[in-house]
Amino acid sequence: MVDDPSSAGRRAGAFRRHAPRPYARARVVLFPHGGGSASYYRTWAAAAPWDIEFLAVQYPGREDRYAEPVPADIQGIATALAEELPDDGPPLPTVLFGHSMGAVVAYECARRLSAAGEPPRRLVVSGHPAPVLTRPGRVHLGTDEELVEELRRTEATHRDILDNAALVQAFLPVIRGDYRLSETYRPAPGDRLKTPVTVVYGDRDPEIHAWEAEGWREVTGEPCEFHTFEGGHFYLEEHRDAVVELLTAQARAASDASAAPWLSAP
Repeated sequence: MVDDPSSAGRRAGAFRRHAPRPYARARVVLFPHGGGSASYYRTWAAAAPWDIEFLAVQYPGREDRYAEPVPADIQGIATALAEELPDDGPPLPTVLFGHSMGAVVAYECARRLSAAGEPPRRLVVSGHPAPVLTRPGRVHLGTDEELVEELRRTEATHRDILDNAALVQAFLPVIRGDYRLSETYRPAPGDRLKTPVTVVYGDRDPEIHAWEAEGWREVTGEPCEFHTFEGGHFYLEEHRDAVVELLTAQARAASDASAAPWLSAP
């Protein structure tokens, strides 16, 4: 179920329904980037149309889950999320979307949902190489100054925050932990998904090249399509409306496909 994070004395769950859509016919689950949180997607949820609900993931260790320990690896996060995916209403066709670190969390979550017999209708991954091409790194082992410099390079954090020493010290542990999760991630062998995949990225993103995007074809036995936007790693900032429109179209297509067998039944 979706917990109400405002309820005192109760552990906040992993999913945030920023803008409820009581008549939704499909939903999009949004996985944040490294260092990100569910609040990043608040405006996305508000921009969603009446028939599609956007549900944002809140990883442990941040915002209202600050006191909760972060699992040791990406697989641990995905396992917990797959088990907690809301079931407090009628079953809805589900699209998973993740950006940067969120792309591999969404992928690992899709693997677990598929193994449980409840595969998502589509997986949309953004700004991250294919899982087997994940770039190793040592940013998480660097000094605080080196970590901040990396955040400036990728434009992952607003400069007004990076220039505020108190704020930097408050959120750097979460950032460092997410870099560790990303840089040490390695996918385990397993079956290919039976879910279509959409790959989205910025045409000037240094974190993913075209050949690394192409590698996503190998994770699924279903069609894999590609969309590029003008911009860098956080092209999402400039093209939010277009990405929301893309996800809405994917979710509606998933809903139509789910209804098709019933419509054709005698």
